[in-house]
Amino acid sequence: MVEREVQHIRELLKLQQLPAALRATETLLVTVPENRDVLYLRAVAQRLSGDIPGALDTIAGLERLYPRFSGLHQERGHCHVALRQAPAAIQAFLRAVNINPALPASWGLLERLYRMAGQTEEAARAAEHLATLGQLPSEIVTATALFSDGELAPAEQLIRAYLRTHSDHVEAMRLLARIGVERDVLDDAQLLLEKVLEIAPDYHVARFEYAQVLARRHLYLEARSQAQRLLALEPGDRNYRTLHALTLVGLGQHEQALALYRELLAGAAQPAELHLSIAHSLKTLGATEAAIAEYRLATIARPGYGEAYWSLANLKTYRFTDEEIGQMRAAEAAPATATVDRYHLCFALGKALEDQQKFAPSFEFYSRGNALKRSSSGYDPQKLEAGARLQREVCTRALFARHAGSGSPAPDPIFIVGLPRSGSTLLEQILASHSAIEGTQELADLPRMVNGLQGREAPAGPPLYPRILARMTAEDCRRLGEQYLRDTRAYRATGRPRFIDKMPNNFRHIGLIHLILPNARIIDARREPMACCFSNFKQLFAQGQTFTYGLEDIARYYRTYLELMRHWDEVLPGRVLRVHYEDMVDDLEESVRRLLDHCGLELEPACLAFHQTARSVRTPSSEQVRRPIYREGLEQWRHYEPWLGPLREALGDAVDRYREQLSL
Repeated sequence: MVEREVQHIRELLKLQQLPAALRATETLLVTVPENRDVLYLRAVAQRLSGDIPGALDTIAGLERLYPRFSGLHQERGHCHVALRQAPAAIQAFLRAVNINPALPASWGLLERLYRMAGQTEEAARAAEHLATLGQLPSEIVTATALFSDGELAPAEQLIRAYLRTHSDHVEAMRLLARIGVERDVLDDAQLLLEKVLEIAPDYHVARFEYAQVLARRHLYLEARSQAQRLLALEPGDRNYRTLHALTLVGLGQHEQALALYRELLAGAAQPAELHLSIAHSLKTLGATEAAIAEYRLATIARPGYGEAYWSLANLKTYRFTDEEIGQMRAAEAAPATATVDRYHLCFALGKALEDQQKFAPSFEFYSRGNALKRSSSGYDPQKLEAGARLQREVCTRALFARHAGSGSPAPDPIFIVGLPRSGSTLLEQILASHSAIEGTQELADLPRMVNGLQGREAPAGPPLYPRILARMTAEDCRRLGEQYLRDTRAYRATGRPRFIDKMPNNFRHIGLIHLILPNARIIDARREPMACCFSNFKQLFAQGQTFTYGLEDIARYYRTYLELMRHWDEVLPGRVLRVHYEDMVDDLEESVRRLLDHCGLELEPACLAFHQTARSVRTPSSEQVRRPIYREGLEQWRHYEPWLGPLREALGDAVDRYREQLSL
């Protein structure tokens, strides 16, 4: 209904029936007062009717709702042109094309305005952009405009239709790759950009986007190679240098990354993100005070910078001043605050108020932050539960008996699995304090292998993984095991014979681990469910872990985890060592002995003094594991017990059976 009315208003504007168009927008806004297209068309009708102040007021309201909508900035530029305010018009049109480069009208007016102002170089650049758009097929220009304004579905539909008849068009493939990145379909984006670079190897923008995709897929060696290739051509390019620093961070080379970030900081027009990146590396290296100073500089460089405030809260040991809490409250309440800043601020305020023992408003902010984050997460609990059921169907004792002796025999990896916030970082720190074990990070190599095994399955068809495990040969198992060892070698800098992969979600893939690495050690880090689940609810993760942004989702995930781990105990008896966080707190030495016995190693004193071990730690618990073990975290959730009835109800009998031992 609304779409038909919007199209009718567009027709009225084309026919210059301005009073009718204004009346139609006014009527429609009664029922849909925040509709982007209706507000935009009203501003156009007001400007064309000569009501420039009214148009600017409508645009201001539109900007509060949709600040990244390029059309409003272009329309504001038209208003300033009508008022003969050239500098303001230029700023508005520039804002429009920075959001959406596929706006011929904005580029054309920028060229004219620059020429009138005598800015010939800027005019020439605008003319060049306009000419480039003129050479592109209209389908690509339209799809680019839709994509830039966040309308991914119609943009993808249009560009896929175009590619059906122009399958090797470089710009079309590049745009589809960018849509894939926005949808987090990174493997498809990688393949598309590889095809683009086969056709146009000197297309530097595409190569830069390709390197970014590789980095997002945690293929840091390959991403670094691409960044270095670009830097060889343009060594001073700030984007290439920043990307290079990011790949170094991904490879754990924080000292080198810090040097690059500090060089970039010297000439940065907007330094907030660089301060944040510097702080992250300093935190990882254990330089906490220096990290705090950089996080604070980020909040000064960009007031209301939600991620910087959350990063301070995420240290777990930082305490906000009343002044900082007031600044966060004001920024979170401001209508113009972007959603990403708002949910970061909500989580930071939740932690700040928790530290002040103001638990009711703290829970309110945690809940608000989770709701904002979940609305964009796309998490589907049924997909996870279906995958766990398939694991139980496919990964049977018979399958493992058939593959006895398969896989790579290397004993190098130690997998720590479970839920986040279950004590896994503590286990990693203890083990990495041993002279024979290297701590790395939460490696993405096994999940990426799983994605490869899934292939390009049809959405409506049966999933290939884990069913494909039943069809694997002994040679397949060995090849995949050796591939994992080869791919993870980049993270092993000390030459120690054993290393830790602490990706918690690998509990879903213990069957695959056993098939390809039968001598790897697997440790299940488990924590009391109420404490574990609420700790996840309080945590804003940098990426992934989308199940944590709702109490019912977390409970369902925990129950699925318990059921799947019970299955692994049944079909692979004794394969997984279970370590309860509460037992670690009660008797550290006995727990450490069990850990090292499981790994076939002797106890070393450094493992008991784990907090003194100097190493990079990248998880939210980085500061906590640099202190002696403490009991305070065991019961923290009880401060919020009045609001956690839905969590307890959703967990059901998991509250009692999480410590059950299977009799074998």
